[in-house]
Amino acid sequence: MKRNRFSDEQIIGILKEHEAGIPVAELCRKHGVSDGSIYKWKAKFGGMEVSEAKRLRALEDENAKLKRMLADAMLDNVALKDLPGKEVVTPAAERKAVAHLVRHHGMSERRACKATGFCRMTVRYQTMRMDDDALRERMKAMAHERRRFGYRRLHVLLRREGFVVNHKRLFRIYREERLTVRRRGGRKRAIGTRAPILIPLRPNERWSLDFVSDQFTDGRRFRILTVVDDCTRECLALLADTSLSGLRVARELDRLMAERGRPQMIVSDNGSEFTSNAILAWADAARVAWHYIAPGKPMQNAFIESFNGRLRDELLNETLFSTLSQARAALSAWRSDYNGSRPHSGLGWQTPSDFAATFHPRRDLPLRYTNGSAPDPVIHPGQQATTYRPSELRAG
Repeated sequence: MKRNRFSDEQIIGILKEHEAGIPVAELCRKHGVSDGSIYKWKAKFGGMEVSEAKRLRALEDENAKLKRMLADAMLDNVALKDLPGKEVVTPAAERKAVAHLVRHHGMSERRACKATGFCRMTVRYQTMRMDDDALRERMKAMAHERRRFGYRRLHVLLRREGFVVNHKRLFRIYREERLTVRRRGGRKRAIGTRAPILIPLRPNERWSLDFVSDQFTDGRRFRILTVVDDCTRECLALLADTSLSGLRVARELDRLMAERGRPQMIVSDNGSEFTSNAILAWADAARVAWHYIAPGKPMQNAFIESFNGRLRDELLNETLFSTLSQARAALSAWRSDYNGSRPHSGLGWQTPSDFAATFHPRRDLPLRYTNGSAPDPVIHPGQQATTYRPSELRAG
């Protein structure tokens, strides 16, 4: 708007001269204005004092400011409704929204940030991330090959191949590629008082045994005998067959003893194969203490239960078996990978074979406890576990 060369105070002074008796023509010659301007000023400021004119000007300025603010707010509201998408929560989405307002609604960057409430530093930020295409592709390939591995185990495997990457950066890429392992639901279990678990200090101090069941594609079922060394976490055997008797278990234990030596103790549940006379006779002949956990207390055999969970999650649930020979080949390959390649979180991300290689022959050591002191009784006397000694062999 064109600015008037006379202020409100000057205009009121000219009108006061007219009221004092000076003709309009003389005022026009004196101040260099037209008579139309004199009459327009008289219509607007006639009878007003300087203070009243100042107040009127302030009200007009405030009214114009409010009109501009209202117009800007309405325009901003219309522009915000035109934004693509429903939620803008990430920095990339904020930059995209501001660019849309600038491009399609002619807003400045400052006004667009003010309308949306975004920080201008976020909008103007230029990423300085390194090129991680090779890392991303290798991690995707590993995750496709080992579908039940989380980002921590993938991190260990990538470091073995020479990738130097922070675990937080790897986790960001892991989430961007949507590689998160889906958790399989399980039944809820009651949690009671827990006692410390005996942890052996050297190999062959204690083995754990259990059975895992699965089925072929035609519906026939088969069983797998799993044997684990509780110290090194090595998988000693994965024996698969449609039927596994106590004699078969004893023959497998003889084979393992010929390869690794005699264990001091073997832990198992109270299954009929493990409580048979064949196993009792074998334990008596081999001079091995056999410990039976309390009935209904699988947490007392936690090492083999944890291993069985990994076996089922990473192999059995991921593979369809059609024949027994296929199942045996897959179990053998998985056992070799588990012992020699798969990092174990309980061993400081070492493999069981690498951890076992750190041991040297030395004198017998007692079992140690997780809390550094002797524990209370593991189970209630009414549900007590039993440890079979070789001298307890019974006939019949």
